[in-house]
Formats: sequence, structure tokens, C-alpha cells
Amino acid sequence: MGLSLSVVFSSIAGYLLGAETISVTTLILLAFGGYFMVGASNAYNQIIERDLDALMDRTKNRPIPAGRMTVNTAFVIATSFTILGLITLYIINPKTAMWGAISIFIYTSVYTPLKTKTALSVFIGALPGAIPFMMGWVAARNDFGIEPGTLFAIQFFWQFPHFWAIGWFLYEDYKKGGFFMLPTGKPDKGTAVQIIMYSIWTILASIIPVFGFTGDLKLSIVGAVLVFLLGMIMLVYAFRLFRERTAKAAKQLMLSSVFYITMLQIIYVLDKFLR
Repeated sequence: MGLSLSVVFSSIAGYLLGAETISVTTLILLAFGGYFMVGASNAYNQIIERDLDALMDRTKNRPIPAGRMTVNTAFVIATSFTILGLITLYIINPKTAMWGAISIFIYTSVYTPLKTKTALSVFIGALPGAIPFMMGWVAARNDFGIEPGTLFAIQFFWQFPHFWAIGWFLYEDYKKGGFFMLPTGKPDKGTAVQIIMYSIWTILASIIPVFGFTGDLKLSIVGAVLVFLLGMIMLVYAFRLFRERTAKAAKQLMLSSVFYITMLQIIYVLDKFLR
């Protein structure tokens, strides 16, 4: 539920940034369409990983491994959500539906199978994970250009410190399921360095609009300063993880990354309407 709502939030933020006139109908369709799409992805994921989910503490109480739901029922839900999501997003415009379909396909057919085979799966998983923010803009403009591309880049880079932090403090649990989530394969200094690097890339991507290179996606100096300061908070926690290399530090980084992306989207939207 939390993941689904965060996707809806990102999509709506992207829509508000791109919309020249706000349509309540489109907002509602985008919210439901986004919710259905991520719900479908999660359902397919839990069907595919049901045996592995049973091995891990964080997932063993999910409906299928816990025996509360059959695979057939889950498949009906996943298929229904896929159809409803595609129809809902197609009503907005075909390009929005296309990006929703691409997101489901990559998450289910590429990312999920790779999770037990290579740490590069995180790079693949970051692709569908970065689509919602961008998809909101496409829903507003029915076009893909530098603006939604920038929104995609921000959320793409952000996912590495976020998910590697999760992979760090849940390392032992993920190991039970045979998942490779960290870039070096273990919670060590090399992983911490990469987390710092991608945190810096995230910060740089997030302030690019202030320089006027991103078309209709603009950011005031005040907005850029606020976003930069937010990024520095996340970077401080990334360096703390590098120094301490503990599960507690990783969890603090994960929480700071959630705060960062949420506040960034709020600041972007407020900056547009208050300029």
C-alpha cells in the first residue's frame, strides 16, 4: 500500500508540474491508473517470488506464502489490475498507457527474475521505478521531451542510495532468499562509496532545472537552494553510513531518502505555482 501510494504521489506531482490547466478528471484517472499499475507489478512479483518470500522474515506473511491466497486468485487480481490500469491511463492519452505498460513489463519480466542472479538488477529496477514522476508530465502534455526526461533522471539516480540502504539493513534477510541487492554483494566500504556517488548524482540532477536547460520544467533559485539543502541532508547520512557501516545508519539513510524525494516533489510543485 505504501509503495502504491508513493507512486500515485509521484505521478500527481509530475502531472501538476506539466499541466498548463489542471483537470480534476485527469488527476483522478492518473491516481487510479498509477495505483492499478503498481498493484499489478507487485502482484506479479509476489506470484513469481512466492517460494523465496516464504524464506524471509520481511515477506513470509505475504498472502501467498502465508497461505491466505492461492496463486490463481493472485493472478486474477494481477491481470485485472493490469487491464484496468492500461484502460484508465489510455483514457488520459496513449503515451501514458504505453509508459505504464513498459513499467509493468520491465519490473515483472526483467527486474524480478534478475534479483536472484545479479546486483545489476537494481539498475534495471530503477527504470520502472523512475517512470511515475515522468509519467505524470506525459499525462499532462501527451509528449516526451527534456522535461519528463529530467524528472526521470532525478528519480532514477535517487533509487540507488534508497534501495541500497534497504539492501544494507536487510542484508541477512535478503540473503535467505538468495537476493543480490548490493553493488559489491555485501555491506562494505565499496557499497558505501557507491551510495555516496549516486547521492551526489541525485543532487546534481535535482538542481539542473534552475539553469534553464530543461524547457518548461523550471526551478527558481530559492527552490534550487531548498532542494540542494535537502540533498545535503541525505548526503550527510550517506557519509555516516560510510563511517559507521551499520544497519542503523543504513535505516537512517533510507528514511532520509524518502523524506528527500517527497519534499523535492512538493518543493518543485510549490515553486511552479508560487513563482
